[in-house]
This record gives sequence, C-alpha cells and structure tokens, in this order.
Amino acid sequence: MSFNVGLSGLYAANKSLDVAGNNIANVATVGFKSSRAEFADQYAQSIRGTSGGANVGSGVRTAAVTQSFSQGSLMTGTGRDLDLAINGNGFFMVSNNGEKLYTRAGNFHTDSSGNIIDRGGNNLQGYGVDAAGNVKTGILSNLRVDTSNMPPKATTEISIKSNLDSSKPVVTGGAFDPKDTTTYSTLINTKIYDSQGNEHQLNQYFRKTADNQWTMFSLIDGRGISDPSATPVVPDETQFKFDASGSLVVNPLPTSTANISVNADGTFSVQNWVPAQSKTVGSTTTWAANGAGAAPGGMKLDMLATTQTNAPAGALAQHQDGNYTGQISAMNVDATGTMFATYTNGESRIIGQVALSTFANTQGLAPAGGTMWRETYASGIPVTGQPESGTLGSITGSALEESNVDLTGELVELIKAQSNYQANAKTISTQSTILQTTIQMT
Repeated sequence: MSFNVGLSGLYAANKSLDVAGNNIANVATVGFKSSRAEFADQYAQSIRGTSGGANVGSGVRTAAVTQSFSQGSLMTGTGRDLDLAINGNGFFMVSNNGEKLYTRAGNFHTDSSGNIIDRGGNNLQGYGVDAAGNVKTGILSNLRVDTSNMPPKATTEISIKSNLDSSKPVVTGGAFDPKDTTTYSTLINTKIYDSQGNEHQLNQYFRKTADNQWTMFSLIDGRGISDPSATPVVPDETQFKFDASGSLVVNPLPTSTANISVNADGTFSVQNWVPAQSKTVGSTTTWAANGAGAAPGGMKLDMLATTQTNAPAGALAQHQDGNYTGQISAMNVDATGTMFATYTNGESRIIGQVALSTFANTQGLAPAGGTMWRETYASGIPVTGQPESGTLGSITGSALEESNVDLTGELVELIKAQSNYQANAKTISTQSTILQTTIQMT
C-alpha cells in the first residue's frame, strides 16, 4: 500500500511541477491566465460503504486544474491602433471559420482584405455600421476596416458663432466694394465644399449701418452666389438687428434675397450656388462654372449665435459638414469599443464596435490553446453585448493585457513541488528498505 501512496504523491508533485512550469513559460504571453493544480485525498471504501477509524488512506489524486481569470496588468502605449485590452469582465469573441472562440489576448491586426484578425487568423467579432454610420447593435459580424477613400461631400449645413464689435463706427462711405475695406466693418470667411470636394469660401462682409443694425453682404469666392462671372460682383444683402443687450433679433425675420432665403426659425438657406473657378490668360482673369454642383436643396446657414458686444469682431466657432476626398490615416477605439477611422481630410467616422462576451461560470470554459477558450455546458451560454454595458468591462485602445502569472509565487510553488516530490520518493525508498529487511528475515 505504501508504494501506491508514494506513487500517487509523486504523480501529484509532478502535476504541480507541470502546472507551475507552464505558468512560468507563459509569463510573457499576452492574455494568458495562470492555472492552479488542486488535489484531493483518497480513501478506500469497505464493502458496506463504511470505513473504520483506523483507515489510513490510499494517497492523493488530482481533483482539477483550474484557471485564475483575475485581471492582468495593462501594457499601454503600444503604438498599434488595433492592440486592445479589456479592463474588467469579458472576452473578445473571434470566429474560426464559424466556430466561436473566446480570448483576452487583444493583439489584432488587419489582413489584405481589411478584416480584423488575431495572430491565428481568426476574425474579431463585433457590430458593423449601416450606410448612415450608425452601429447595428445585436447583429454580430466579422469586423472590417474599410480602407477605401472617403468620398467628397458637398456642404449642406453651416453654423457660425461670431461677434460684431458694437464699438465700431457707422460706415458712411461709398457703396459696398469687397476690395475696399473702408466700405465694411468686419469680414468672416468660412470654407465650404462642392460635390467634387473642391474647397470654396463663403465670404460674409458686415457693414454697420446704424446703432444695433448691420448689413451682411454675402459672396462665395469673392463672386456672386448664382452668377460668379458677373462684373461688377453682385452680393446678396441681408439685414441684421440686435437688441439693447446685443442679442440677435429674429422677430421680425430679416428680408430674403435672390439667393439667401430666411427660414421660419431665423436660419438662412443659401440657394442657387454655382461652384466656379478662375482662369487667367495673360493679364485677364475670368470666372466660370467648374462642372461641380452644390448640395441638392442648398445649404442651411445658422447664424443665430451671432452677438453684438464691445469685444473683438470675428468668428468664435465655425462648423460645416462638407469634405474633400480623404484616405484613412489612423484609427482609435474608445472605452465602449467603438472604432473610429480618421482620414487625411480631417474627418472621422465610426466603422464598427467591438463586442465582448461573458459567462456564468468561467471555470467551465474549455481551454482551446493559443490563450483561447471554448464554450461548454458547464460554462453556460455566452452573454454578448457592447463594452461597458451590464457587467462587461471597458476597452483600452493601443494597449494589451499582460499575463496574470505571479512569477515570485510560481517559483515558490516550484520549490514546494520539488520538496514534495523528494519527500514522496523518500517514502517509496523507505518502504523498499523495509521490504528488503523483511525478505532477509526469511
């Protein structure tokens, strides 16, 4: 019996050495979770299922090898856009030709088709976007980075927050002339785009005509909005009025012009714009349509935030929604797993969202190798959703989760396992000596 007890002890000590050695070997493996060998004693049962008080036991057995899914340290600032780390609960879901696997290792990259894959070629799962750029939550698919150019977009909306200096004197000079700065008080330029992505400038010249009253002369590229070839230049004139506090008065509404109509909410609509370009031959410069178009329906111009105070004049904030053709230049992923692509034209857009999965019993997951696990009956079915929803953790971009192995602790376990092995070997040696003595007595 002592031989069997000693052998079981040797097997247990060897299992401890194997587990500790595997942990140490993976101390630098991204997303690795350390294991622990758990043992149970063994007792032989009598025929009637009872054991006497003198039963010594028949050794030890390996009850289980469990994994610790505790959080590993985050290695930030990796410099790679698709290095992702989970901070909290959850696993990345990847697809291996349809088979779903789960991992904490977030060192992803793109293949030649733009698919986001791990180092084993498995596709990262998440939520795609529709044509309007809205995330299609609830519909899992292979995440992909669209490397095609962002197409040009004609400007449809413009918003300008500006101030007109109330201390400016009333302009009493001649008729407005964009080339004569004495005929207006303030100039604000805002870039806009036509349907081919060509950049233009909306020019707004403000001329103070009386206390709290201004005239806005509007041109595009210094030319008339609907007839850029006209000489002399013909601007559209709109009146602005302010109350005693310097706030814009929109009731009654300003008067509409040929190309700038006033909406019921006090915003403007710029219509009939003919995008143009200049052509110089010798000393003669002419303007003509460039073949592009304006946005269908015109451009909405919001200037409701315009004020008149004793402060420097000019634009405080400007925004317009047009752009020229852009190529993808960078990516980033926020805490909710939303993936943003940044383009050379300064624009950015959402291209997808990473999904995370969690399980009722993570100890029930079956190791699949490559720091991956498979769903089992014991683990329960995965609960998949957006990061930071429910009990799911958050995502840290350009970061990786390091192995959670405690190297110092594992070295101590090695010493303990070695001592355990030696002690069990000694019981076998002692039993052998006793057996030899017994044989010599006969």
